[in-house]
Amino acid sequence: MDIASGISTGLAASCLIAQVNGVLWDMTRPLEGDCDLKLFKFDSNEGRDTFWHSSAHILGESIERVYGCKLCIGPCTTRGEGFYYDAHYKDLTLNDTHFGLIDKQAKKAVAEKQPFERIEVSRAEALEVFAENEFKVEIINELPEDKTITVYRCGPLVDLCRGPHIPNTSFVKAFACLKASASYWRGKADRESLQRVYGISFPDSKRLKEYQHMIEEAKKRDHRLLGQSQKLFFFHPLSPGSCFFLPNGAIIYNKLMDFLRKEYRERGYQEVLSPNIYNMQLWETSGHAANYKDNMFVFEIEKQEFGLKPMNCPGHCLMFGHEVRSYRGKSSLSV
Repeated sequence: MDIASGISTGLAASCLIAQVNGVLWDMTRPLEGDCDLKLFKFDSNEGRDTFWHSSAHILGESIERVYGCKLCIGPCTTRGEGFYYDAHYKDLTLNDTHFGLIDKQAKKAVAEKQPFERIEVSRAEALEVFAENEFKVEIINELPEDKTITVYRCGPLVDLCRGPHIPNTSFVKAFACLKASASYWRGKADRESLQRVYGISFPDSKRLKEYQHMIEEAKKRDHRLLGQSQKLFFFHPLSPGSCFFLPNGAIIYNKLMDFLRKEYRERGYQEVLSPNIYNMQLWETSGHAANYKDNMFVFEIEKQEFGLKPMNCPGHCLMFGHEVRSYRGKSSLSV
């Protein structure tokens, strides 16, 4: 922070996070020697992710103070748009009527300019701090013995976190809760039921208004609503995630397929059709099993594992290899 201030006060006011020798670093954390230093603002991926991660801590502080819940995890979202916090509530079911109190508490935390303070603790100290929160205790117990454990203090909140974070809460000029939903601890249905609150934040109110306008416009184009209103398709819980195309929708679907086939021909591709299910041997050979098995639909038939294909290319390799070909030959297959 001192280096940014030495360059200009404007830079210090807009820089959110540093990178020291390739490692993200709190702006307020002392440097440990000569280094390659980079500074990031909100308009960078590093700055934006850190900003939203810190905003998740503000959200965590707010829901803990207002509703006395047990905090679980609170990251920025993987889709790169905001943040959330999972927490365990006793008998309370959150909905958007609760957001007013949460937003009010968050704005109070922002006004207090609460610094994000990084603190290294021992395993015993961490277990003592979070003794009343079985979720945090579970995370701590799973950390390697030689792992440096850090917590971050932000106002009254002390949270288990590796960081890094923005200098203080005052950088968050605009904050809003978006929605609440159910979740499970560790994403497993046989674990504790949690509630997730999603939020969004920006360094100025103008960007928040633009975001809210974009969301409202997107709602008007929600495919689920359009599918119903225009009688294109519907979804059913007996086949979750699968689309039932109605006559109007089938017309559009077939038009799109005709367009794709025309583009295939113009670009010299040949159309083929490959199976949807393969023995896991294929996915082990291709490397998909090692990297994506947890996210694949896998099932067993006669003591053999099979998986629903996540992509076409391994099947295309089998098709290409089913006959002898010249190395001069070209292959242009598409499904």
